[in-house]
Amino acid sequence: MRFFINKLILFLSSLAAVIGLLFLFWILITLMIKGIDSINWHIFTNDLVDNGLRNLLIGQFILAIIAVLIGVPIGLVAGIYLQEYSFGSKYAEFIRNLSDVMMSAPSIVIGTFIYAVVVNPVGHMNGWAGAIALAIMMIPIVVRTTDDMLGLVPKELREAGVAIGAPKYKVIFDIILKAAKVGIMTGFLLAFARIVGETAPLLFTSGNSEYFTLNLNEEYPSLTVAIYNLATMPNENLVKIAWAGAFLLTLFVLIINLIGRFIVKERVK
Repeated sequence: MRFFINKLILFLSSLAAVIGLLFLFWILITLMIKGIDSINWHIFTNDLVDNGLRNLLIGQFILAIIAVLIGVPIGLVAGIYLQEYSFGSKYAEFIRNLSDVMMSAPSIVIGTFIYAVVVNPVGHMNGWAGAIALAIMMIPIVVRTTDDMLGLVPKELREAGVAIGAPKYKVIFDIILKAAKVGIMTGFLLAFARIVGETAPLLFTSGNSEYFTLNLNEEYPSLTVAIYNLATMPNENLVKIAWAGAFLLTLFVLIINLIGRFIVKERVK
């Protein structure tokens, strides 16, 4: 009886995995066919107002980079504190649990929160609000990754640093972080890959602009929001632009994930 149940569960699990992969390949193949067919040089040299994606690609990249500059230092320092200075306190456990909750929080909730505390007081959507929303999404991932990777560093390395008379901050930055840098960097890349493809946090924060701009105090061009808007347009050319943007975004996220996995693989070797 147990043998039969084991085979049944194995079959159902395999069937579910195959069905999931079929849907995934269906989505990817459809995206490749429609996306590649819609890509041309005009898209990279013109802004959305001229049926191009240049301002959207640059705007999305700038928002993501600002989010990294805000989120990575905060998450890194918080992760160091949890592993090296908290000493297993209840406060540290509360931060870890809060970080886990934030990682699973719907991105639209973060967007509406930033709208309430940043956009609403100013009176209009702006690029800073979008970057802050993405940074908030990034922080818990960086915190958890840093905490876990530092926890894997053998305590003998810490003891060796203390034994030679190095202060604790030197031990952390010169020994422990260097030992865990591959895992931490992989976490950074995965966090970046997540935020660069987010739409919901930007709908109510940065909005979207059809024109090229570097002024973060006004509505800011965003590729993900533009894809969301263009995909519902009755104009076939605009829908093609949305397909092209979706393909480029998927390709970029895929490359980042592959880089992260390659780093981990090389570290294991």
